[in-house]
Amino acid sequence: QVQLVESGGGLVQPGGSLRLSCAASGIIFRIKEMGWYCRVPGNERVLVAAFTSNGRTNYADFVKGRFTISRDNAKNTVYLQMNSLNAEDTAVYYCYADVGGFSARFWGQGTQVTVSS
Repeated sequence: QVQLVESGGGLVQPGGSLRLSCAASGIIFRIKEMGWYCRVPGNERVLVAAFTSNGRTNYADFVKGRFTISRDNAKNTVYLQMNSLNAEDTAVYYCYADVGGFSARFWGQGTQVTVSS
């Protein structure tokens, strides 16, 4: 099993920045892919950014140039730096991990990001 705990969400003004963190614990050495989704109420989760199983990064078009995914292997933590935020970025952001030997994806509890003046 893998446990994922997000932090860093909150209220920010348009044009501002936030950094989300996702701390992983458990059988982390079997994590193949890890990243972030977001969900607006009434909609499905949408991929935001991820470290893929081949070691590359993948970004949704609507965040390219504004968001950056990074990781600290020593802390077992993945980050999402979000810059130039706008109201359309308002959503619950979820960390996820795909783990070898498990068919189901692991999810964190989600952290709310609200962009408003």
